[in-house]
Amino acid sequence: MIVFPFITHSFIILLSKRFDFFFAFIDSGNSLEMGRLFLVNLEGKSYSCKHCKTNLALCDDVVSKSFQSRHGKAYLFSKVVNVYAGKKEDRMMMTGMHTVVDIYCVKCGSYVGWKYEFAFEKNQKYKEGKSVLERYKVWGPDGNNYWVAQEVEAGDSDTDDA
Repeated sequence: MIVFPFITHSFIILLSKRFDFFFAFIDSGNSLEMGRLFLVNLEGKSYSCKHCKTNLALCDDVVSKSFQSRHGKAYLFSKVVNVYAGKKEDRMMMTGMHTVVDIYCVKCGSYVGWKYEFAFEKNQKYKEGKSVLERYKVWGPDGNNYWVAQEVEAGDSDTDDA
């Protein structure tokens, strides 16, 4: 078994190229806790991490393809898998203030998008518990990658047509 140590945020992940699971040491304040992470394999058309090809979400779970991030297109999903969350923060977006957490691929640690924890505006409540994957960070269901055409200057965006 080949093991590679990988440090990201409050995680130290030991990656194994031979198995579809990983050992993670999670910083819980004063001590490190060890856990075993299992990857969820999705059946059907799915989006995956562009760096390590780990499944992230099914096409059937797309809620909206009309979102924008600072790097271009982004899609809202009702469910994503094989990600872990960063620190909660309040973030001003184009549709108002939201409490969000950035999400990262559990296998390689790459940033892939964010998850809505709380929406301050009543008409934005439908986003709570849903996740946004940035298209430039994921492979599409047909194996294509979205290339960044332009950057949005005003920071994170979450524009949608809903």
